[in-house]
Amino acid sequence: MGVINKILSSFGWKLIKEKDLLKGSIDMDENAMFMEKYNKCKAFTMTSKERMFSLNQAVQYIESNNIEGDIVECGVWKGGSSMMAALSLKLKNRKLFLYDTFEGMNEPSENDKNMIGEDAAETWDNRDKCEANIFEVKKNMALTNYPEDNIRYIKGMVEETIPANLPEKISILRLDTDWYESTLHELEHLYPLLTDGGVLIIDDYGHWQGAKKAVDEYISKNKLRILLNRIDYTGRIAIKG
Repeated sequence: MGVINKILSSFGWKLIKEKDLLKGSIDMDENAMFMEKYNKCKAFTMTSKERMFSLNQAVQYIESNNIEGDIVECGVWKGGSSMMAALSLKLKNRKLFLYDTFEGMNEPSENDKNMIGEDAAETWDNRDKCEANIFEVKKNMALTNYPEDNIRYIKGMVEETIPANLPEKISILRLDTDWYESTLHELEHLYPLLTDGGVLIIDDYGHWQGAKKAVDEYISKNKLRILLNRIDYTGRIAIKG
């Protein structure tokens, strides 16, 4: 390969072994451990594979870097993302906080439009209300074998249940309630609890104007120096500095 690489290098190319290429690959479909977890969760989430992969990576990051705090998800549906977090944790001592009405989504407000300007209230129908009761979610979470005592189910609108029911510290904060009012309320009360080095995940930043507006306003108001990295067309992820 040495002689061949010398020739190829003059053209800006390099020959490498296939096994070395795959060894350094982070492609989701080639990651057997991730795909095993994803296949257990995918029926219980509307989140893309890319966003599930980023959550898996976030869990690995907080464990390898000893980031303190529990894992919080606002907007749970059937529990698929929380299942991914539970399956990705090597240590089972962190608490998982699942905030949801467990009765479907709240009605959107005038702030809530999609990115082409259509009102959520006009385009939204029963298929989009993300209805899943708490018993169904508990049943799904049980499939992960995560300690039941370390899972908290907080039922109700986040505007009513927060800040009454809070963890002390948060290592991963995942927000997926879509609308402006709920997202802003979550940021105001939960982001201050996110540990330095902790991970913020916004599921709907690129899909719903209300969620984006809430995030942008909160960052601007609090003069946060934070970079929202793109996961896919709508998901964003950042590390608190």
